[in-house]
Amino acid sequence: MDETEFWEIVDSTREAAEGDPDDHAELLVERLVQLDPEAVLDFARHFEARYNRAYSWDLLAAAAILLGGASDDAFDYFRCWLIGQGREVFEGAVHDAESLAELLEDFDPSADGDGEELGYAADEAYEQLTGLDSPDLGLPAPPAELAGTPLDADDDGALAERLPRLWSRFGG
Repeated sequence: MDETEFWEIVDSTREAAEGDPDDHAELLVERLVQLDPEAVLDFARHFEARYNRAYSWDLLAAAAILLGGASDDAFDYFRCWLIGQGREVFEGAVHDAESLAELLEDFDPSADGDGEELGYAADEAYEQLTGLDSPDLGLPAPPAELAGTPLDADDDGALAERLPRLWSRFGG
């Protein structure tokens, strides 16, 4: 599976789910079980690689602004949700977290930002297909530290200074 196929699966299942993260995860599993197990592992590799790329201080700041705070778990689930938003939103945000101010039409912290189940979709599909847990994906270890310049994600002033357009649109 190449990157284009990965994003086509993400996009088509998100559109069918009408943006609902839980429905998106269910539809993603349904779509992945139509593939062979190796293709599901390829999907998982693409997902995991992007999940690791999104491990940055700027995206933690974006999550804190959008969610009104971001614990470690909330940030993990936010990165899954961000992947679920598709290539344009994901790549734009990874390149410049501030771009989320323009890339997101709206954001409801009670319904958006938590893509936890998306993160498990490939594992669930692989288990349904094989009866086994997913094997090691053979990817480099995830980063130990957030990329970029550190900030205090609990400090509204620091968040507003780091991502002023996002703060102006969605902040406290």
